[in-house]
Amino acid sequence: MAEKIATRESYGNGLVELGAKYPEIVVLDADLAESTKTVYFKKAYPDRFFDCGIAEQNMVAVAAGLATCGKIPFCSSFAMFASGRAFDQVRNGVAYPKLNVKICATHAGITVGEDGATHQCLEDMGIMRTIPNMVVLNPGDDVEAKAALRAAAEHKGPVYMRFGRAPVPVLFDANTFKFEIGKGQILAEGSDVTIVATGIMLEAALNAKQLLANEGISAEVIDICTIKPIDRDLLLASAAKTGAVVTAEEHNIIGGLGSAVAEVLCEGLPVPMRRVGVEDQFGRSGKVPALLEFYGLTAENIACKAKEAIAMKK
Repeated sequence: MAEKIATRESYGNGLVELGAKYPEIVVLDADLAESTKTVYFKKAYPDRFFDCGIAEQNMVAVAAGLATCGKIPFCSSFAMFASGRAFDQVRNGVAYPKLNVKICATHAGITVGEDGATHQCLEDMGIMRTIPNMVVLNPGDDVEAKAALRAAAEHKGPVYMRFGRAPVPVLFDANTFKFEIGKGQILAEGSDVTIVATGIMLEAALNAKQLLANEGISAEVIDICTIKPIDRDLLLASAAKTGAVVTAEEHNIIGGLGSAVAEVLCEGLPVPMRRVGVEDQFGRSGKVPALLEFYGLTAENIACKAKEAIAMKK
């Protein structure tokens, strides 16, 4: 059985590794260091860590100022606060002047669990990808999270990164995994339908491929970590091969991966498509497995949607 690690842990550990390589990296948190795991960086580099208190708007503004002085600030808070409460400062103070600030949001999606609707941010990727100059990353496991974090540190400009609270399987080999902003990758070849997944839904997408294979259906599985800029060429090439597409995300189906892929296909190669995600609802309090089942974020639902898309082929 694959080891399970929450990507917020990957974020905390990855920051410590990056801190040794880049002395200009500073980390800011909004009184949540124990939860966001920036406490690891705080212990390693106390003079480069700033707790801004429960004041996310101010934290982002401080980060913008630090960026103008040559620092690489990593701002940390829960996704609901990083994308919602601090939207004005992210848009006008960071993205508009294209400052080198990284907005790193943990506790995204319904896998926050018992915290309920107010903290289960299902809109953040949609919010952030509409902002000009913003790169949006949603890694799916420990290896991808650390690789994406390194890429974010090396990228000159604003980046929004999404991390989760719940432990997820380690799917990739750290020794061979390659990551590039704006590039997706094919995890499994197929010919009948394309499953495009992001974040924690990678595991479910791979399991759905097996369920479909049991019925004689060949599914191609694509990992899209970069929601913006999205890998148009890969998506169009796969859609041309299979003729049907399903997306899978732990996010509202409006505004996130499903919307981004639909935009690409509508303009480039219209094919039958279905979306798996939270269907324009708020979250609710509950255990993670029960919530994933309730909202249809399962391999079984992906397989069902894949068969629907295949049936729509002309």
